[in-house]
Amino acid sequence: MLCISRLFIYPIKSLGGIELNTALLTDRGLQHDRRWMLIDENNRFLSQREHAQLALFKIDLLSNALKVTYTADGTSVQIPFIPLNRALINVTIWDDICAGQLVSKAVDNWFTEKLSSPTRLVYMPDETHRATDPRYTAPGNLASFADGYPALLIGQASLDALNMRLAEPLPMNRFRPNIVFEGGEPYSEDLMNRISINGLEMYGVKLCARCVMTTIDQQTIQKGKEPLKTLAGYRRKGAKIMFGQNLILGGTGTINIGDELNVVSKHTDERFMIEAM
Repeated sequence: MLCISRLFIYPIKSLGGIELNTALLTDRGLQHDRRWMLIDENNRFLSQREHAQLALFKIDLLSNALKVTYTADGTSVQIPFIPLNRALINVTIWDDICAGQLVSKAVDNWFTEKLSSPTRLVYMPDETHRATDPRYTAPGNLASFADGYPALLIGQASLDALNMRLAEPLPMNRFRPNIVFEGGEPYSEDLMNRISINGLEMYGVKLCARCVMTTIDQQTIQKGKEPLKTLAGYRRKGAKIMFGQNLILGGTGTINIGDELNVVSKHTDERFMIEAM
């Protein structure tokens, strides 16, 4: 039997994650997941890819706000779930441009001070509809400020298999999944097409190509060569290194730690196949 073992959200894109026991699925991902994003002077998103320092911001979920703590100095700021500022601006995330709601000048100033660079925080209101990649998904599917899809699924067995190949094992936070399941064979998530959790359907649409963010220690922000060096030896698909499966969601509702994950159908397309090495 496969069952959900861990659930995560990352409220502010590229900042620290929060582990949950229960998660609410919305029209664009897990509730609060990547609904906020830091942007630069050109209104382009900030990422750990270029700013490893972002990993030092840890987030706690309060009853009506986020609490963001900068671990380098212990200071914190609270961000209400619904910004009082109603101003919207166009923001850029990869090749997409969509509307983001400015949060507050006070919050902008706090992040600007910590990062030593002009920075603003935006929120994605419900009225902003950012479509998922039409090459892999049908019209009508939405994403938050995540890289491109509502959720990421990884099997614990996959990480265990990777760690068997590494001199020093890595934690799951290197890969920033939303849903982790236990049971089954390593990389079984690759072939999951249609799955069901607590009566809610989800669909695997694209293997997740991994980047340099996986090489950043989320506590110290030190960079290394792993896990990309090892994964490149046996998880390569063309020019990309794959680990995890991107999901779209078939409805709204609640999922919990311990819920059974049922595989309704599997992929047969070649693009989901990775030859064993």
